[in-house]
Amino acid sequence: MSDKQNQLPPKYNPQEVEAGRYQFWLDGKFFEAKDDPEKEPYSIVIPPPNVTGRLHLGHAWDTTMQDTITRMKRMQGYDVLWLPGMDHAGIATQAKVEAKLKELGTSRYELGREKFLEKSWEWKEEYASFIRSQWEKLGLGLDYSRERFTLDEGLSEAVREVFVRLYEKGLIYRGEYIINWDPSTKTALSDIEVIYEEIPGNFYHMRYPIKDSDETIEIATTRPETMLGDTAVAVHPKDERYQHLIGKTVILPIVGREMQIVADDYVDMELGSGAVKITPAHDPNDFEIGNRHNLERVLVMNEDGTMNENAGKYQGLDRFECRKQLVKDLQEQGVLFEIEERPHQVGHSERSGAVVEPYLSTQWFVKMEPLAESALKMQDSDAEKVNFVPERFEKTYFNWMDNIRDWCISRQLWWGHRIPAWYHKVTGEIYVGKETPEDVENWEQDEDVLDTWFSSALWPFSTMGWPNEESADLKRYFPTNVLVTGYDIIFFWVSRMIFQSKEFMNERPFEDTLLHGLIRDAEGRKMSKSLGNGVDPMDVIDKYGADSLRYFLMTGSTPGQDLRFHWERIESTWNFANKVWNASRFSLMNMEGFQYEDIDLTGDLTVADRWILSRLNETIDHVTRNADKYEFGEAGRYLYNFIWDEFCDWYIEMAKLALYGEDEAKKNTTRSVLAHVLDQTMRMLHPFMPFITEEIWQQLPHEGASITVSEWPKVNPAFDDKKAVSEMQRLVAIIKSVRNSRAEVDTPMSKQIEILISAENEELVQELEKNREYLERFCNPSSLQIAEDIAAPDKAMTSVVTGAEIFLPLEGLIDFDKEIARLENELAKWNKEVERVQKKLSNQGFISKAPESLVEKEKQKEKDYLDKQAKVKARLAELKQ
Repeated sequence: MSDKQNQLPPKYNPQEVEAGRYQFWLDGKFFEAKDDPEKEPYSIVIPPPNVTGRLHLGHAWDTTMQDTITRMKRMQGYDVLWLPGMDHAGIATQAKVEAKLKELGTSRYELGREKFLEKSWEWKEEYASFIRSQWEKLGLGLDYSRERFTLDEGLSEAVREVFVRLYEKGLIYRGEYIINWDPSTKTALSDIEVIYEEIPGNFYHMRYPIKDSDETIEIATTRPETMLGDTAVAVHPKDERYQHLIGKTVILPIVGREMQIVADDYVDMELGSGAVKITPAHDPNDFEIGNRHNLERVLVMNEDGTMNENAGKYQGLDRFECRKQLVKDLQEQGVLFEIEERPHQVGHSERSGAVVEPYLSTQWFVKMEPLAESALKMQDSDAEKVNFVPERFEKTYFNWMDNIRDWCISRQLWWGHRIPAWYHKVTGEIYVGKETPEDVENWEQDEDVLDTWFSSALWPFSTMGWPNEESADLKRYFPTNVLVTGYDIIFFWVSRMIFQSKEFMNERPFEDTLLHGLIRDAEGRKMSKSLGNGVDPMDVIDKYGADSLRYFLMTGSTPGQDLRFHWERIESTWNFANKVWNASRFSLMNMEGFQYEDIDLTGDLTVADRWILSRLNETIDHVTRNADKYEFGEAGRYLYNFIWDEFCDWYIEMAKLALYGEDEAKKNTTRSVLAHVLDQTMRMLHPFMPFITEEIWQQLPHEGASITVSEWPKVNPAFDDKKAVSEMQRLVAIIKSVRNSRAEVDTPMSKQIEILISAENEELVQELEKNREYLERFCNPSSLQIAEDIAAPDKAMTSVVTGAEIFLPLEGLIDFDKEIARLENELAKWNKEVERVQKKLSNQGFISKAPESLVEKEKQKEKDYLDKQAKVKARLAELKQ
């Protein structure tokens, strides 16, 4: 196989591009494909990888699927835009840079914001180059001249524009709320950046004393350290057990704070004791209760997860160490009377893995209800909606959007889009705008940056020049045709692109969103560093080539389904690539001096020629229809079977008769068919396997600079030939039956044997005589008799194909007892088939409901099975005489 699969294209320089686009590379240089206004535009959205490291298999799956689609669409005559880009990944990248600084003995605080950002940009450039080299190694046909980064000036302008517009519309606001806080990275997280895991835990049951009374009220908590911030106990207003306590004062143990017992409908009377402690600064539900009852908000933790001055003697302790000491103290005081072991769901930061803390903080939020409502309304119209593939994921989208909460968009980071808000140093006035205030010395900009997904949500239109409404790309390519991504980021990215596009472009961002699953290991487990089961796609390419990896990813599952990674399946696709290479090499060896203009498919075609051309038509139709429906697994399977089973195993072998013969006219006809079928097949295979197909196509007789911009194959009605297909199927069946019979009696193909073929009519006799050359070549008879109604020899192996019986006289070569046993097994098979089809035809429900063509097909099967059954019975009777 060609080693060009692992060669990389030269480095490009986007700044040198003046016109046109670099779509792909060929023979050591980039090939330029210009925008063509005469062609229909087709654009695709690529999920931008983040610049924290190298690409993983999931991203390789994303990009391979996108590349397959864009290569096919370009060949189908579309003006394709596939724009590459990268995501700054605020939390993850900053964590990486800070870790690197720690290794160097410094920190971001020592460097200061400006120097830290310089180091972050250095990191970005280093890892962006890694990602580009991996894109190149995968063979992606990206439009490199339009590459974007979420922090480049154009996208930053779009982010500021969106923030200001939403703020002016009242859809962005600043407020004090309970947010998800990551104490490790010391930043807020949105709800969907929190991963819930079930871990072992405890319920701590305590009794709070009622002031001036011997009574106590029982509460339970999983986070006893937060009780230091309690400001009330709540009960349900209709709970008869606590009617006499509502309005009374309870004493908070350890702290001694006096708190009110309040009545609130939120409390579940059936859960636990029916009384709950209220900690407004450390629980989202308690925060809402606190608002309803004007409760004080007491924050007892610092941003790094240690206890603050409000925690009294526990100040400075880590939250979990505080829990241990507090539990001990509460037990000693007799307040804590039971520790109940019970596993529970605990939120962890998606980025750092730290246990997330519900935390009272002043943050910036997007008001989601009106945005979600507008986006969901689009789904009512076929012309406006985003089509989810598979369709079932639309329900996932609906469920998320219907229950969406306001989006916390501020992050306590330095790497990212800084919030375009300033605070007056004297008056405290807030100014939000795209530009810095004129008297900047009196204003201080917000220190925080925006959630990375805020900029990624604008990707489909911000990358095309928005907010410049006159951008040529925006006018031509937006809305895009398809987004390809994993179902796991429907919430993170897909939904946000939809509502932002509706808000700012007043239409959907893409017509289709094609969702694939997750790549898992061979045992079905999610790949992770902790399990050590991850696979680097570059390692796969180094071992088996990019084409093998791509074909595996494209054909290994159906849309929306997870994909299990098996090295054996990669090796299988590598074997397929080798089969293609070897078959092509044989064909090319026999085309020396043959030119494109020499191809002539109007000559005297053999049945094999007419059959392969007809099957090529069916393959083109099947592959195109399934690929257009994003059913790449089915398209790839059909193409695989055509190439391996029909073209390689049968047609090439039959073509050797002409190629090794003396008739030059037949040779040229066969060369023409070989060249045409290989050309068309390589074009269909090209989106899946770009490297090997480009290499083969360049050596074939062809027109054009590259297979990448060649025309996608089309069905040629002139090649439809049902008769040739029928003839070839019979020939193949006869040849296979002779080979099987030989194998059963251990007679090698090199040994000549007598063969008799009894045809059911004279027309079939003539058909087989016309193709005698193939039968003699592939059956190796010492003599071959073809006639109507040949009487079966007394001692012979018999096989039955549609319309004919094949007899192999085997005197001295066979154990007749074994032959009788074989025929009895075959008879049992036909008895079973006859019983099955007759049962189906006797079912009046089937007869009345099934299409007439299907019923007729079953009747034809019955006739065929009965015929074969009768012939096997007759042969058995002869052998048993």
